[in-house]
Amino acid sequence: MSNTRGAGPAVTLVRNATALATVDGTTFLVDPLFASEGTLPPIDNTPNDRRNPLVPLPDVDLSHDAVIVTHRHPDHFDDAAAERLDADVPLFCQPAEADAFVEDGFTDVRPVEETASFDGVALRRTPGRHGHGELAEQMGPVSGFLLDGDETLYLAGDTVWYDPVAETLAEFDPDAVVLNGGAARFNHGEPITMGVEDVAAVREATDAPVAVVHMEAINHCLLSREELRAETADVVIPEDGERIEF
Repeated sequence: MSNTRGAGPAVTLVRNATALATVDGTTFLVDPLFASEGTLPPIDNTPNDRRNPLVPLPDVDLSHDAVIVTHRHPDHFDDAAAERLDADVPLFCQPAEADAFVEDGFTDVRPVEETASFDGVALRRTPGRHGHGELAEQMGPVSGFLLDGDETLYLAGDTVWYDPVAETLAEFDPDAVVLNGGAARFNHGEPITMGVEDVAAVREATDAPVAVVHMEAINHCLLSREELRAETADVVIPEDGERIEF
């Protein structure tokens, strides 16, 4: 791996929420979306009908030791990923979705009730709320993950700012935080991923560096990188293919 054991965590944004998260020299491929640009339909009931993904997959070395899928929405795990990933890759997921991965042909599915470990890295599944009110209920269960080695990386997943995110930050005091931004939304209701105010709230709640991904790749993510940079100080907003070393 490109990181060495004992170095700080590193994250390479691939596209959308797809990222390579390296902790203590072990690399986890997170939320693989491998479809080619424009080959998936737009997400319905949203303010535009652009086909997904909006941008191509960058030329990134996708080598990894294990996979984490925070939830099985099509912009976080798609048919192309199911076909391309090794069937025997260790795959960590929500318990409610484990059977679906087995049906996809994966042979080393590891549902995380609360905690798990892999190659010396402790994994802890953390709560998420994919929107507000009834819409959050309709969006189904989502999770984040803490990756804990010499330092701790918090991947918040598809969630808005709410008390359990604040509690996770306070309890585990991560060394670096990755948020899913974009203020994704439908034609009704509030955003279902973090927008400017959510990101600012996280920034106020932690001294750790904060990076924001999940932007400008799916048709219902309406908050741009430029807008977020203009409104939020001291937050890393990587481009597709960019590596961040915390």
